[in-house]
Amino acid sequence: MTQLSIDRLLDLEHRGWDALSSSQGGTFYGDLMTPDAVMILVNGMVLDRPTIAQTLNDSPPWSSFSLDGARVVSTGEASAALIYTATARRDGQDEPFVALMSSHYRVLDDQVRLTLYQQTTITHG
Repeated sequence: MTQLSIDRLLDLEHRGWDALSSSQGGTFYGDLMTPDAVMILVNGMVLDRPTIAQTLNDSPPWSSFSLDGARVVSTGEASAALIYTATARRDGQDEPFVALMSSHYRVLDDQVRLTLYQQTTITHG
């Protein structure tokens, strides 16, 4: 499972957050996601790949972010989930966005692809 090492998956996550910070998230995730993949956001929205590809470039960019406490959970021979805490800020917002993230990846045709992404807000200390 060398293709799904913590370093490889963290690299993909950082590239995704960089894309979201430069209004290129729809392009990046449209390429990375499997055709049936979904993103489940803290506000309860479930977005499929076509919706992500069409709309995410228009989301307000993040001005800074950090990914902490990352760990990998194996889910099979060619799949794994990356779990971490994200802290991100947008210009003009007083409070940072802090959430637990779970990104599930799978190797398809020798490419690492995102199959499921879920955010869980941190509301309790």
